[in-house]
Amino acid sequence: MDLGIKGKRALLCASSKGLGLGCAEALAAAGVDLVMNARGAEALDASAQAIRDAHGVEVTTVAADITTPEGRQLVLEAAGAVDILVNNAGGPPPGMWHDWEREDFIKALDANMLTPIALIKALVPGMMDRGWGRVVNITSQSVKAPIGVLGLSNSARAGLTGYVAGTSRQVAGKGVTINNLLPGIHATDRADALDGGVVKAKGITLEQARADRAATIPAGRYGTREEFGAACAFLCSVHAGFIVGQNLLLDGGATNMTI
Repeated sequence: MDLGIKGKRALLCASSKGLGLGCAEALAAAGVDLVMNARGAEALDASAQAIRDAHGVEVTTVAADITTPEGRQLVLEAAGAVDILVNNAGGPPPGMWHDWEREDFIKALDANMLTPIALIKALVPGMMDRGWGRVVNITSQSVKAPIGVLGLSNSARAGLTGYVAGTSRQVAGKGVTINNLLPGIHATDRADALDGGVVKAKGITLEQARADRAATIPAGRYGTREEFGAACAFLCSVHAGFIVGQNLLLDGGATNMTI
């Protein structure tokens, strides 16, 4: 399927690896020029060059912490006018409800709620002026079914979801859509970190921890960055203009619900 976005320009946050990289690869395959951001310059530059070599698109890299005002300024200056924004940032650490203080919640909100909102506010007005734009926020399955040990993530991502629910309906008439992608467990560094916590807590091997988690997923496996990226690219396509303010689960059926 021709996604109809060849020649568009996209900003992708936290895109040197994992799900962000999957989105970058899929958009590049559709002919989209990229502005890729991550904190680590070495991994970012390597991923960007691989995309250039594979797809022949223009790729600009900005090594900066997108969750800080200084980092956002650097990224926005390099990005300029973009047609597509993919918001992404690593999730806060797991724990129990009594482990977290106010400062922990502020950090989670800054990374997983307030940073995406700041980027939306900075870039969506230009999209509206041009009559076309796409915003995809990578959030979590936890906004549909909260995960006890991920209370910081539950809170921050639920806040962003509420913001998107209202904002997306205010900008849709100008040709701009805002939607959320809700990943379950995918084969990424984040999954490795969560599985590593299980290893320490239960005294089992990493392989056993992965097998146990995969057994809870109806699909019987972890997701891949490639299939996640394909879903993102579709939401960014010309075919998704009537999808507004939605939360799309990509979890292999792990979240057991009817809606």
